Amino acid sequence: MISKDIENVELKFLDLKDYQELKTAMKEVYKNIPDSYWAEKQIKSLIKLFPQGQVVIKVNGQLAGCSLSIIVDYDEFEDTHTFQEITGQETFSTHTEDGDILYGIDVFIKPEFRGLRLGRRLYDYRKELCEKLNLKGIAFGGRIPNYHEYANELTPKQYIDKVKLKEIHDPVLSFQINNDFHPSKILKGYLEGDKASKEFAVLMEWDNIYYKKPNKKAATKKSIVRLGLIQWQMRPYDRLEELLQQAEFFIDSVSGYRSDFALFPEFFNAPLMAENNHLSESDAIRELAQHTEAIVQKFSEFSISYNINIITGSMPEMKEDGLYNVGYLCKRDGSVERYEKLHVTPDESKVWGMQGGNQLKTFDTDCGKIGVLICYDVEFPELSRLLADEGMDILFVPFLTDTQNGFSRVRNCAQARAIENECYVAIAGSVGNLPKVHNMDIQFAQSMVFTPCDFSFPTNGIKAEATPNAEMILIADVDVDLLRELNQFGAVRNLKDRRKDIFELTKRK
Repeated sequence: MISKDIENVELKFLDLKDYQELKTAMKEVYKNIPDSYWAEKQIKSLIKLFPQGQVVIKVNGQLAGCSLSIIVDYDEFEDTHTFQEITGQETFSTHTEDGDILYGIDVFIKPEFRGLRLGRRLYDYRKELCEKLNLKGIAFGGRIPNYHEYANELTPKQYIDKVKLKEIHDPVLSFQINNDFHPSKILKGYLEGDKASKEFAVLMEWDNIYYKKPNKKAATKKSIVRLGLIQWQMRPYDRLEELLQQAEFFIDSVSGYRSDFALFPEFFNAPLMAENNHLSESDAIRELAQHTEAIVQKFSEFSISYNINIITGSMPEMKEDGLYNVGYLCKRDGSVERYEKLHVTPDESKVWGMQGGNQLKTFDTDCGKIGVLICYDVEFPELSRLLADEGMDILFVPFLTDTQNGFSRVRNCAQARAIENECYVAIAGSVGNLPKVHNMDIQFAQSMVFTPCDFSFPTNGIKAEATPNAEMILIADVDVDLLRELNQFGAVRNLKDRRKDIFELTKRK
């Protein structure tokens, strides 16, 4: 049939009234397989058990194709199952509404209707149904009907590899791969009587990136996450209490907009060094480190009282006689976690005698996995790639730069990290001047939120940006589910397409 002859294409639930037409169609499609049609009582049983899973495509009122499926608890079956086992000897007793996988037991398009992409409509329906029912994914045993032509020279694995490389065309397997299904295992003796496939099948799978594991707790992880970035103005403070009062003001502001995170800049507490400006730079910052514990304690209290996760930027901290640049993640559940700056700048090392830390990890939050890299660390792409391998969705970068070229290094590297790691990156810095604090005289900043560059995101990869060198807050929403979609279906897939056969990145334990 050619498209100009089509007056109507309709996707409908299978009705028992369609049975005779269905039976005739199956005999035609599977003419090389004995007893290749379903009995009427079997179709009746499928419709009763799971009506949503049984659909047909009709063209000009004529049945053109069909898709049949059940829901199974996949843990109940071995990876080497047969068609008889997965269907309960074709009784469909294996179907359960409490299952986690939509299992396809049949799909076909009649020969005269092929080439109209009707099969894609059936697969798209299955995917939408899988997402709607919040199932982990779709699986089925896919036939390889051209394998008999190559069975004497190729193993099933070799055959599949050549189909994937487009060296061999298999009408079923090639179509399934083009519809985002991936082969995961070869099933031997899957469908009795399938001589064309030599009774081999390929276990094809499709993962539902929107699947959410049922949560037995009252709390749920968010997909839309609101970020509150604090572009901090450096100003003199006589006492720690004044600095904390200003910090609370900003936390109150971003939490008032129901933000999930508040991000402070690197060394936001530097104004407190003014009282020790008579000391050497290295001594003054060690005096500043004495305030860190009290600030973390207060920020933890703020995170609970304002119901917000706070990334404290960074502060100097003494540990075993060593000076480090560290920060804390104060969660709204009351827990506190620590992160370290791994690469100190030449200035931090030369002027302050600061050392690089050794801890790199992601953090679990009620909004997914996050990572934190302090300023200079974002200029080392290996760090964020390791965090991405651990499942990071959002990377936070507190920074402190004195000049515009220093800011440009942080800004441009941060945006690159968002693209190459398929994640969001939020950067927050300080503005203003501290004329009475040595080595902290001037600041330049523009806080920003970066995204990957693909159709679901801003074309320039910038979700939000603050006014340069002005004290303010920046609020932005990011959709974590879009990252899952990008990973599977993006125009480019940076994480999936890595050539792990020629290079590997690992983190030392």
